[in-house]
Amino acid sequence: MSFFSKIFKSEPKLDPISLSVFGADIHSHLIPGIDDGSPDMETSVMLVKKFVDFGFKKIVTTPHVMCDYYQNTPDKILSGLDDLREELQKQNVNVDISAAAEYNLDDGLQELIDKKEILTFGDNHVLFELPFMQEPRNLQEIIFNFQMAGYKPILAHPERYTYWYDSIERYEELKARGVLLQMNLLSLTGHYSPETRKISEKMVDANLIDAVGTDCHRIEHLKAIEHHLDLKHIHKLAAQENLFNKKL
Repeated sequence: MSFFSKIFKSEPKLDPISLSVFGADIHSHLIPGIDDGSPDMETSVMLVKKFVDFGFKKIVTTPHVMCDYYQNTPDKILSGLDDLREELQKQNVNVDISAAAEYNLDDGLQELIDKKEILTFGDNHVLFELPFMQEPRNLQEIIFNFQMAGYKPILAHPERYTYWYDSIERYEELKARGVLLQMNLLSLTGHYSPETRKISEKMVDANLIDAVGTDCHRIEHLKAIEHHLDLKHIHKLAAQENLFNKKL
């Protein structure tokens, strides 16, 4: 082996992992026509079939709830879920699929908390996301209000909020406040950006991740994950015994 080969020696290639080791997916957009995810029932069924092929035994699909864009109520979400379940049954697709939501921290969220109009999963867990451009000033207040109302907050894709890239201690502070951190598997593939992949790997190495999700909106997302199942950091996540997905 040459001197340069020793310096630039690549890591041993890992076998593609089966996503069945995660058990459940807790972040996706599979209910047709209610957000920026699946546009129609045909697409939804196709996506769910791909989840089954991946080995997922349980799916918690989480349509967006945003006061200015996707004003999805619990009734609307659950009605869409019923329609999807009915079609899956007709096509003999056997999977445990339920619905919660991905709540945007916007001007309407506090009212939903006050009215108890929050869809949860697990042990009263709720998935929420932040704006991508700037950390909201009321983040700590909303976390506190979630918890005072009996909810257990899970922050969606914290690795995608660029305003925290230079301060990994912010993730540690959130965990200390009882917030679970859910990483998108797509982030580890480089799908969003090289910077997102870098911080994602750093977070996995620091054991900061509590849960994972596909955040599937379209088939291209699942194909990107499928093509990167040999990644070291996806293997590391799969080896976490205390991963939230495995408890559902």
